[in-house]
Amino acid sequence: MTAQNLAPRRGLEYKWKVLISVVFGIFMIILDSTVVNVALQTLRREFDAPLNQTQWIISIYVLALGITTPLSGFLADRFGLKNVYIGGLVLFVTSSLLCGLSPNLEMLIVFRALQGVGGGMAQPLGPALLYRTFPANEQGKALGFFGIALVLAPALGPLLGGWLVDAELWRWIFFINVPIGVLGVSLASRFLRKEETTRKPTLDPLGIITATVGFGSLLYGATNAADLGWTSTTVLLSFGVGIVALIAFAIIELFVVKEPLLDLRLFKTPAFLTASLIGYVSVLALFGAEFLMPVYLQALRGRTALETGTMLLALALTSGIAAPIAGQLYDKIGPRPLVVGGFSLLLVNTWQLSQIKGDTSIGFIIFLLALRGLALGMTVQTTFATALSSVPPRLLPRGSSLINGTRFVVQSIGVAVLATVLTSALSPAVRAQSAQAQESAASAGVATRFGVCETPGVTPADNIPPAAAAQISGLPQAQQAAAKQQILAGVQQACSENLVGFEQTYLLTFYAAMLALFIALFLPGWPAKWAGRAGLRRQHGEGKPAAAD
Repeated sequence: MTAQNLAPRRGLEYKWKVLISVVFGIFMIILDSTVVNVALQTLRREFDAPLNQTQWIISIYVLALGITTPLSGFLADRFGLKNVYIGGLVLFVTSSLLCGLSPNLEMLIVFRALQGVGGGMAQPLGPALLYRTFPANEQGKALGFFGIALVLAPALGPLLGGWLVDAELWRWIFFINVPIGVLGVSLASRFLRKEETTRKPTLDPLGIITATVGFGSLLYGATNAADLGWTSTTVLLSFGVGIVALIAFAIIELFVVKEPLLDLRLFKTPAFLTASLIGYVSVLALFGAEFLMPVYLQALRGRTALETGTMLLALALTSGIAAPIAGQLYDKIGPRPLVVGGFSLLLVNTWQLSQIKGDTSIGFIIFLLALRGLALGMTVQTTFATALSSVPPRLLPRGSSLINGTRFVVQSIGVAVLATVLTSALSPAVRAQSAQAQESAASAGVATRFGVCETPGVTPADNIPPAAAAQISGLPQAQQAAAKQQILAGVQQACSENLVGFEQTYLLTFYAAMLALFIALFLPGWPAKWAGRAGLRRQHGEGKPAAAD
């Protein structure tokens, strides 16, 4: 043994440098998935565009992200994990700057598409970098700390976006990515080691084409389903093309090409299949419900985007505390007790959320969100870690791309289903009233503070839309009282129907959580023996990896 080997290590170990680099890079990408949403009406007024055109600012990002994610693993194997990861970050940061400088809506949509391409390249490679670096008995801990960024970023998005919109600084929604991204690129360039690729994988053009068409068509259909309806020609055609393309993709990957774009045979591994199925169901049970709460707080309770983001911090904080603890427990006892416990808590929590009313205490809702954060911290990264634990190290980029790409599609379709269930409880009259109120608010050029069930500072007897109040004031005195009562009755009816919609939608996520809990019983872990990734590696006949620090 040489004197160099006996010398104490100086500075931070390599594995922690990788974790820091990945957290900064991926945090920015995930933050951007929610920060733009609250600025949609502001962007609509800024560019004087109709809603169906402005919606593409969000839709094109989702499409580009979902299409590129399945390709990232192949790109990493062909051009190097570090190169593709940093390249994705650089493209994302550059596109963010161009988004903020966009002079018109068309240019903004183009640069948002480039943002999605950059994010889709980099995001799936973060977990692969961690799993290649951390030893087998610490990989749960690594993904646990990484999970803090995954849960904090989506919760901080509406808070940051609401604050910037209120301050009339909407361009900074994009500019804020630049300093974070530059730091992430700098850290990755300095800390990450360049891996020498022994061979370059063969291009799979048929797989790329069918995957792009399949994932893209499904995402496009899901994006339009809630607005156009599931039976519209556009939606049916999109889903039809997507399903046919993905069937063709599966046949090509399994039976035609020697080096598939995505290794679908990973689903033959029981741990990978079980954890993936739980991940798909949990997308509906967990993240679908997170789509509902901002709608409830803003549309029904009259809270601003900034106030809503502040309330949602409770969920982010508790999940940020739970995720690293769950990661360390995962290394010791395995995923089964964590996921079963998390979904058991989620069942109770979701049932309580299905019973909320138009005057439920905001403090109680924050408490429910905090409990939900604990369940999220115990389950999401745990199932992801379990799936990757069964993937051989050489296939980690492809495995991460497969999990992220399929989860992304399931999440988009799940949110569209929940939006449909939510609106299906509304009568045609209430839908027309809601659309008219939104149009009036958009044309007014200011954010109108109004909640269908409650508006802070307004008595229930006076809780009518400001535009309606202005119309009543222009009527003769003798007609004002009757007109006000008529509008108030419509508002109360809208409140009642919306609450029924929220109850039905939360109940759907309750049944999804019940299904996930059942599947979780088949995961490895306590009370059975848990050998972690080291045991699964021996099953694959792989030796011990080289030290990563």
